[in-house]
Amino acid sequence: MFDFRLKVFHSVAKNLSFTKAGEELFITQPAVTKHIKELETQLSIRLFERKGNKILLTKAGEILLDKVKKINRIYEEIEYEISELRGKISGRLKLGASSTISQWVIPEILYKFNKAYPSINISLMNGNSKQVEEALLNNEIDLGIVEGNKRRKELKYNVFKSDVLIPVVGGNSELALKSEITIDEFVKIPLILREPGSGTLDVILKHLYDKFKITLNDLNVLMHLGSTESIKSYLYHSDAMAIISCVAVRKEIEAGLLKRIKLKDVKFKRNFRFVCPHGTQKMLNAKFIAFAKRNFVING
Repeated sequence: MFDFRLKVFHSVAKNLSFTKAGEELFITQPAVTKHIKELETQLSIRLFERKGNKILLTKAGEILLDKVKKINRIYEEIEYEISELRGKISGRLKLGASSTISQWVIPEILYKFNKAYPSINISLMNGNSKQVEEALLNNEIDLGIVEGNKRRKELKYNVFKSDVLIPVVGGNSELALKSEITIDEFVKIPLILREPGSGTLDVILKHLYDKFKITLNDLNVLMHLGSTESIKSYLYHSDAMAIISCVAVRKEIEAGLLKRIKLKDVKFKRNFRFVCPHGTQKMLNAKFIAFAKRNFVING
């Protein structure tokens, strides 16, 4: 950015914290304060106001933040286009991915993308679908990849690949003696489900309601856990069931640690989706999306 003070302002405005801005930019808090005061003096207006222990943007601060975001995007486009002319594409791409994707889908893509474009600096935030969407809306990441349904009108969704969620039980569970169950049997079985905000949980509940008018309260939910790995580990020692992405349990099923149980007349299908704010997108976003669609296939 042409003016470091604007970079400091952007960090403070994003974090609403002078301390966090200093940590992010590797400068002291007094230095952050000095840069903000100089900027306010130059513009002859306050950019932040204090309310108790919090700081908030003033109207002028909101206007400046909007312009700084546009300046950032212009500089990113300059960097990208000039590097493309040099034949060595560079830039920064901040990604966010929900749990299943970040663990079992995106690593292979990142490896291939980094090999093809080693000068592009990539970072990856991991969270559930709701957290990824919030990070996009807060401008913490450039592009998200989430599971399941469209959730936010403020965001644009682009289907990446399809996925199938499958019922699984521990390999030594009493339930492993079965190969198929009915929906009436299913609602009585103790279930381990993902936490609220998870794209996986959203897909399961929407499908059950759309087809059978079954709600969360109709299920025998033993507990909610915050990651697929913790759910799999729990299943190894219990007689519960979970519904997990086929890409996340392939190895465990092959090893006999988990067993897939068919749910009669039910198939939980979903899509992995790229998600970003509406409007003009970073050129690197488009390049990564196109690359990912060309170079990765989900089997299952």
